[in-house]
Amino acid sequence: MAWVGILMGSESDWPVMKGTTTVLKDLGIEFEVRVTSAHRTPEETKQYIQDAEARDCGVFICAAGMAAHLAGAVAAHTVRPVIGVPIDSGPLQGFDALLSTVQMPGGIPVATVAVGKAGAKNAAYLAGQMLSLADESLVQKLVDDRAANRAKVAQQNESVQADL
Repeated sequence: MAWVGILMGSESDWPVMKGTTTVLKDLGIEFEVRVTSAHRTPEETKQYIQDAEARDCGVFICAAGMAAHLAGAVAAHTVRPVIGVPIDSGPLQGFDALLSTVQMPGGIPVATVAVGKAGAKNAAYLAGQMLSLADESLVQKLVDDRAANRAKVAQQNESVQADL
C-alpha cells in the first residue's frame, strides 16, 4: 500500500508538521518523517526520494520554510504528487514561503496548501484524497471524517444558540 513521505528542511518545522502526522494517523495512512535540506543536503534529499519511490511512497509532503525550496527540489526529482506546506516563520510570517511554493515552473507542479498549521493538516487530507483513488476504504475514512467535522460544527452552533 502506498504511503506518505514528509520532509522538513529543519527540525524547527516540526511543531507545525506534527499536525500532518496526526491527521495521517487518524486516517490510518502510513508515513515517514525526515529532516533533509534542499540546500545543505541536496544529494541525500535526492537519494531519499529515489529510495522512497522504490518502497511505494505515493505522495511527498514538504514543509516550506523561509527559503521554500524543498518542495520544488523534491518535485524536480519525482513525478509523484508533491504537496508544499508554507511554514509561518521568519520576518514575513510565511508569505515568502507561500509565494515561492506556488510559483513553480510549468511541468514541475507542487500542490500548495494554506500557511501554517491549517495547511499542515490540509496537506494530510489532500494526500489522503490522492491515495484514496486506489483505496476504497480510505474513501470511507475521509467521508466519515467530514461527517464528524459537520457534527462538531452543529454541536458548536447549538452551544452558541443555547447561550443567547
